[in-house]
Amino acid sequence: MHEVINCFKENNPVINKKLRKVSVDEGLSIAKDLFNVLAKRKDGIGLAANQIGIDAAVAVVNVREPLILINPTIKEQWDEIEYYEGCLSFPGKSVSTKRFKNVIVQTDQEESGWYFSGVESSTEGKGTWEKENVKDQELRLLESVCVQHEIDHLNGVSCIDKAVDTTIRIEKKPGRNEPCFCGSGKKYKKCCINK
Repeated sequence: MHEVINCFKENNPVINKKLRKVSVDEGLSIAKDLFNVLAKRKDGIGLAANQIGIDAAVAVVNVREPLILINPTIKEQWDEIEYYEGCLSFPGKSVSTKRFKNVIVQTDQEESGWYFSGVESSTEGKGTWEKENVKDQELRLLESVCVQHEIDHLNGVSCIDKAVDTTIRIEKKPGRNEPCFCGSGKKYKKCCINK
């Protein structure tokens, strides 16, 4: 049985490679292996073929229900957000990334043209495959981000590659007797923000 390759400890020659397209039948077979790995580990919600060393454009997502993505491409995306995410291939490391609340994904399966949305549940925000009464916005957003994360893997991009710096920096801290940067006109040492 396959296992997720820890990229901090082992070489994974396909983790940064755009993966080859596969037939739907081959994709379904690989997806079964991917779901088995997730079930055995019990600590992931998505997995791409290259994370277990297979050169195939196949990924699975299991947030609200199991989904298989064979040769997926993102056709549209909108409403950019910042999201804090981790990856099974880089255990113990989480990063902030830029993702999108809404994505439309095309795959080679018949039921393609999926709409993933992290907006509040409504007719407009409902995925095309969804059953009625699915209202958990956080899970919807998590699913949308997970799909984007796995499709990135299939294109040789990890969340580590997409990390954004969220540190707030002040260019120069004023000296004690200089005017405070808040605009109060007071000296920095006596300003209300230092009390």
